[in-house]
Amino acid sequence: MESGNKNPDMDNQRSQSKYDYVLVGKEWPDDSEHDRKQKAFIKTLENKGYQTQKLREKNKVYFGILAPQEIFSKYAYLLKNPDNCCEEKMETEQKKLINKWARWTACFKQQPINEVRMYFGEKVALYFLWLGWYTYMLVPAAVIGVIVFLYGLAFFESNPLIKEVCEGNSTIMCPLCDKCLMWQLSETCTYAKVTHLFDNEGTVFFSMFMALWATWFLEIWKRHRSQEVCKWKLNNWDENEEELALDLINDSDCTPDRYQHSYLRSILVMVLVCCMCCLCCPQIALIIGLAQALVVFRVIATVFLSDSKWQLLSDHANTVAVMMGAVLHYLTITIMNKVNRKVALFLCDLENVRSNIGKERNFTVKMFTFQFLTLFSSLIYVAFFLGRINGRPGSYVRIAGMWRLEECHPSGCITDLFIQMAVIMVLKQTLSNVVEFLSPWVSYKIHNLQDKSPKGGSESNCIRDSWLRNYHMNEVDAFSLFNEFLEMMIQYSFTTIFVAAFPLAPLLALINNFFEIRLDAIKMVSLERRMFCKKTNDIGIWLQVLQAIGVLAVIANGLVIGVTSDFIPRLVYKYIYGPCAKGATDIDCMSGYINNSLSTVYMKDHNIRRDFEPGQLIFNGNNVTQCKYKDYRSDDDYAYTSQFWLIFAARFAFVLLFEYIIVLILLESIVLGILEFIVSGDPESILLGILESIVPGVLESIVLGILESIVPGVLESIVPAVLESIVLGVLESIV
Repeated sequence: MESGNKNPDMDNQRSQSKYDYVLVGKEWPDDSEHDRKQKAFIKTLENKGYQTQKLREKNKVYFGILAPQEIFSKYAYLLKNPDNCCEEKMETEQKKLINKWARWTACFKQQPINEVRMYFGEKVALYFLWLGWYTYMLVPAAVIGVIVFLYGLAFFESNPLIKEVCEGNSTIMCPLCDKCLMWQLSETCTYAKVTHLFDNEGTVFFSMFMALWATWFLEIWKRHRSQEVCKWKLNNWDENEEELALDLINDSDCTPDRYQHSYLRSILVMVLVCCMCCLCCPQIALIIGLAQALVVFRVIATVFLSDSKWQLLSDHANTVAVMMGAVLHYLTITIMNKVNRKVALFLCDLENVRSNIGKERNFTVKMFTFQFLTLFSSLIYVAFFLGRINGRPGSYVRIAGMWRLEECHPSGCITDLFIQMAVIMVLKQTLSNVVEFLSPWVSYKIHNLQDKSPKGGSESNCIRDSWLRNYHMNEVDAFSLFNEFLEMMIQYSFTTIFVAAFPLAPLLALINNFFEIRLDAIKMVSLERRMFCKKTNDIGIWLQVLQAIGVLAVIANGLVIGVTSDFIPRLVYKYIYGPCAKGATDIDCMSGYINNSLSTVYMKDHNIRRDFEPGQLIFNGNNVTQCKYKDYRSDDDYAYTSQFWLIFAARFAFVLLFEYIIVLILLESIVLGILEFIVSGDPESILLGILESIVPGVLESIVLGILESIVPGVLESIVPAVLESIVLGVLESIV
């Protein structure tokens, strides 16, 4: 054990102290260039009043750094204390968190946010506070989603649409791909049942509920955050001021970076953003290209699966292709995560933002945008384009003139969207959590097994063991907490956007978060080095990201119900074309809907026969003279019927009604106003607490100054208490 400072008194003090930080580096030969740089750096710290202590272990050198008390007195409770293993009677903060929080047996216990704050700082504490509150608010959303699912399950057997599909043995459908054969409508009986579970009347109600839930969640979170931040005395804290203050503490002669605004640089960034939207940016072009590649993959996979010798694969080639595409999409998401980060960092460097806080905000926006496009590009295709741009028999749209685009089943495309969402969400949550936890756990165990140095003994050995134990933990960086937030924001997107197609998404998110809190806690406390402690009083730019997701959720769910779902066509049929609209009272109003939604083509047309191979025109040994496909077209000239245009107008009207009138204008503005009136972002108790802490002192100083000028020294002893009581009474009557 060596000391970088030769003062014996300081050595004695240092041997009993807790070091604020431990620097680790290679041990270089004496008087080499690297050795001189190390000594110069440590000498600079000592000249600033820092106490240092040096320890050698194998080919590493460790420097314990203790900052002067006058510099970091405000942050003493946030600093790392790796050397208190010798105080046997004192339980460390780390052990307290392990016993109370970072263990699986604490799953049903309330999170000790104050203890987390004392150990990690406010930024990490607010992450766990938000994650806990988000998980709590998922409970009502999950319950309503399960009710909607059970509603579809309750009418499973009696639904006339399912009966019509399952009993459609006489309805011959056109082939779904170039290698597929003719098939009976009844073959999609299971598909129709699954579709009804997620595409029923309750879906509309659930979509509107989730739009209100997102608004309610944000407003309640603001209030919840204010209550905690008030306890921490950070209401008026400003991160920009702290960044400047830390620079001044480190160097009292430093000059703040000047605010520089370059129109050229701003225009350059805007041009790049515009180019991204126009597919000129390689990054977005790559993302969109991957989405199109997935489309091509599903089309080709369907063709090859149709020729499979396995009857199960050939019969369900389309569904299996969708599932394989979802798995491939997940793999591309994992790969593109690293690419997106490099591109986002490059764009942030171009902007040359003045402060680190500004850089962090800009990086967050860009990274989330890239990840969002990577995740949802394929889902957007399935939701709004699948089965709508594929053409018709005799005029199919083909990729490179070879492969037909995919079609939807007669029950609709919403099940394809559900499969895509379910596979990606389940894989991302389960595999990501397993890798996120096992990777640092295995790395930590390997480092411990490789450490053969003796344990215990003298005080110097105790300090060495503590330093080595912390050093062998997994590294953390500036992206560690960012990655946790980004993961949760992506999950929040899945929970709200396209939730109309997957009402069970909130339930899956709730189950995942139940384990996510403990996984993150165990990982941060026991497997990773302590993060840099940072003060903050909110979650920063992530709040604006949540608000943007809420707006996108309203738009997307309105489009899913109006465009992807068959909710509007069913309504039009029920009230205009169905048996009840024609006066029938002894039959279900939806009887005949499936047959009404199908069009017919005749094989006597040369253009029709040209789109199929001879072997595809045979069913059960007989030549097929006609087949049906899902569309609203005339049997003569294949033009769209009047029913198609009526449904198109009804879809358009519903989307406008759902988004702009009901939600965006009426509900969102009115509800926001009511929520802000009822649920203030800063509760009255907090406002009073702030006033109570600052007003008496200010007014006391002012009034005492006036009184002192009138009656010098007489009223100084009695005015403060009296004045404080009067002022607080007035304030409480006002607020």
